[in-house]
Amino acid sequence: MAIHFHEGDLPDGLSFGDSVAVDSETMGLNPHRDRLCIVQLSAGDGEAHLVRFQQDEYAAPNLKKLMTDPDVLKIFHYARFDVAVMKHYLGVDTFPLYCTKIASKLVRTYTDRHGLKDLCAELAGIVLDKQQQSSDWGADEISEAQMRYAASDVLHLHVLKARLDDMLAREGRTETAAAAFRFLPTRADMDLAGFDAVDIFSH
Repeated sequence: MAIHFHEGDLPDGLSFGDSVAVDSETMGLNPHRDRLCIVQLSAGDGEAHLVRFQQDEYAAPNLKKLMTDPDVLKIFHYARFDVAVMKHYLGVDTFPLYCTKIASKLVRTYTDRHGLKDLCAELAGIVLDKQQQSSDWGADEISEAQMRYAASDVLHLHVLKARLDDMLAREGRTETAAAAFRFLPTRADMDLAGFDAVDIFSH
């Protein structure tokens, strides 16, 4: 594993090809209250790039260009939160995108365990260490353990996508998944507008 740490933005000229795995670390789970601290990315090549933000410093033109590039697929696990928090702090609509959690729920109907750790264990034979999941991502210094944790959240998403794509095709749910992925930016907008706990499709 190689980890590259960047302050404030991705370096000029960095390319991730036609797809990039993306995750974020925040101070909590409320985008209006809990600031965005780190965005981590990987091309699925064993290398991770971590972009760390200081409070209220979210210019990041290179990262924003990547998140809105129509020719680069952004692969998330639980994209709903990451897309919302990046909309709130970076001011971008992330698209196109793929969510391994949604794909898992559509095809792994034999279980209710759809966390990243569960997917990595079953589909990639990889055991993730989630010890740093709840830690201070806004600290002045990010520890090596935190950086390794953040990197691990994106290093395996390309492999998971490939496995889940096979399962979606096998079960005839590829188009359903694609439609759900297209809806995610709207779902994120609704979350930011205060409809996060409301099911608008219920009676």
